[in-house]
Amino acid sequence: MYWTILLLFISNIFMTFAWYGHLKFKSASLLIVILCSWGIAFFEYIFQVPANRIGSNYFTTAQLKILQEVITLIVFSLFTIFYLKERFTWNYVFAFLCMVGAVFFVFKG
Repeated sequence: MYWTILLLFISNIFMTFAWYGHLKFKSASLLIVILCSWGIAFFEYIFQVPANRIGSNYFTTAQLKILQEVITLIVFSLFTIFYLKERFTWNYVFAFLCMVGAVFFVFKG
């Protein structure tokens, strides 16, 4: 179960850089950005596929998805603050709390 969470965090780091890392390099050609993003996304899948495979032994598919979304929100929030140097606003906090609520409801027996 812990391996699933760790692997999902690692895959999300790669995913976030693949999807949004290029925003720091807006002068780079779109083709180069796409190819670099695909290359980074390859590593996302190396971690994400085993995470879901292992996690399916402990979680339902819905639980895996909600867990993935919360991890994505955590990683993305840190990414925007520390890599893109954007402000973290209150609406992000409220969105995060809604996701925590989703986790509560999906894991509630």
